[in-house]
Amino acid sequence: MTEERRRVPIEQAGRSRAPSPAEPDPCDCPRLDRSEWHEVESDWSDIAFARIGMPALFGVPMGFWSHRRRLIARAEKAGTVPEDAMLLMGPGRVRRPVWLEVEDADPSRRDIVTPGGVVFTRLLSAPWGQMRKLMKETRDMARERYGRNPARVWVWYLTCQTCSSERDFETLFVAHYPRRPEPRDEG
Repeated sequence: MTEERRRVPIEQAGRSRAPSPAEPDPCDCPRLDRSEWHEVESDWSDIAFARIGMPALFGVPMGFWSHRRRLIARAEKAGTVPEDAMLLMGPGRVRRPVWLEVEDADPSRRDIVTPGGVVFTRLLSAPWGQMRKLMKETRDMARERYGRNPARVWVWYLTCQTCSSERDFETLFVAHYPRRPEPRDEG
């Protein structure tokens, strides 16, 4: 007995149904008001973060999502994670610090950091390949403004895979000064 075979065009192979032109899943990425965040100085004297270290390979974080879940659990155990909490990634080629904003946390805990000081922030479009240039520009702008380099420049990626293209890879660059710099004389 011969088995009957049917032909399936290559473009339909492996599909169980026709693709639907549905809207992409909405994401819950934070949206920042440019007037409140771009080239603005903010006081960090009362802000706290839960922290974790993340392994990196030449600066690329390894196991980001599992470390992020652990960081969220750590922050929730320590206090309250606000809606649209800052998730900051620090520099590092082998290990990168990651901080998540937390409220009402005990600052004496080992996994809680209260950085203090001030930050200078820039809200920018930062597609892949532009990060190093934008990081340098932020550091240079902060140095021009405050007369010295920031202690560290943090990055807050504000988009995900779903909304990155639409929002042009919106990223907040955060130049941190642990102690408030003296104002520069313009004369």
